[in-house]
Amino acid sequence: MSEAIKHTREQKYEQIIPQIKSLIQHEDDLIANLANVAAALKSAFNFFWVGFYLVKNKELVLGPFQGPVACTRITLGKGVCGKAWADRKSILVEDVHHFPGHISCNSASKSEIVVPITHNNIVYGVLDIDSDVLNDFDHIDLQFLESICANIGPLFING
Repeated sequence: MSEAIKHTREQKYEQIIPQIKSLIQHEDDLIANLANVAAALKSAFNFFWVGFYLVKNKELVLGPFQGPVACTRITLGKGVCGKAWADRKSILVEDVHHFPGHISCNSASKSEIVVPITHNNIVYGVLDIDSDVLNDFDHIDLQFLESICANIGPLFING
């Protein structure tokens, strides 16, 4: 990713974070909030796929998303989402075809970033973003997406 694109992406995150905070600040419905966050990220960056998987009955279950149809259930440790959940840490994948155990929901996906959503040391779900461009994510995405997810975590207690 070029420096100009990185700078532009950073500016977009700086603009969208206050918008996301405003969207979720006065709404107590979890699904409505997650849907708006997914839509805001998809609209701002035009990523291939943006969505949430929620922990339910020891699986990740598809939640609100923007993009083509997706895998519905992911088990602990499987694929990028399941590994991020199991390891309780974000994962940035430059080329999904080289990620051991990658789950291909759509062959157009080339790179991926997954950020766990936690609150009080409990993982409630993950934010999953796919790109149809190789090596489309970097530390800037990681930093800002982790910040967004830190704001989303407490919603699981009230939503």
